[in-house]
Amino acid sequence: MTPQRNGLPSEEEVRSLVARILAGVIDSGAVDHPAAPPEDPRSATAAIPQGSCIAIGSDHGGFPLKERLAFNLKEAGWEVTDCGTHSHESVDYPDFALAVAEKVSSGECRWGIVIDGAGIGSAITANKVPGIRAATCYDISSARNSREHNHANVLSLGAGLIGEGLAWQIVEEWLSTEWGGDRHARRVAKIESIEKKYARGGVEAP
Repeated sequence: MTPQRNGLPSEEEVRSLVARILAGVIDSGAVDHPAAPPEDPRSATAAIPQGSCIAIGSDHGGFPLKERLAFNLKEAGWEVTDCGTHSHESVDYPDFALAVAEKVSSGECRWGIVIDGAGIGSAITANKVPGIRAATCYDISSARNSREHNHANVLSLGAGLIGEGLAWQIVEEWLSTEWGGDRHARRVAKIESIEKKYARGGVEAP
């Protein structure tokens, strides 16, 4: 055995001590195993309200993205109402944005997703329908903000500006973000009062 120097244990003594400690831990079953990571509560499949329906629609420019998102939503367990279009043939985005908005305004569907090239025209169209709060979102932060702060019930996406991967992340975040209420409720109420003030024919938001 190597002699001690300056009162310190030798290398052999240190190794022997470590070996005894490890043997004792293993024998006692006290080895910690990493816990399984918790399920992400913000996924699009988390806590889907029973009977929830999502209306989705697009023009020809958003058709491929609409098809992909509709497929993903169904796989995640959502009921999806496809309002068209159903091909690459040139069409007008207001027709399909209106169809989606009416599904949400009537209460037939809880949420709506509209898609065109930039996501702007469809949002403008949808917001003409009483009770609709459509928001164009281009990243996860804007998706979260539109739900938490603005109580958005229609999501508008620009297929020409974002890819399928980011679009799906935006949809997941948007669907999993709860309405914040509190001070935001006062502001959204003011938006609704403006809508009622200028509604034609006495039509009020639901």
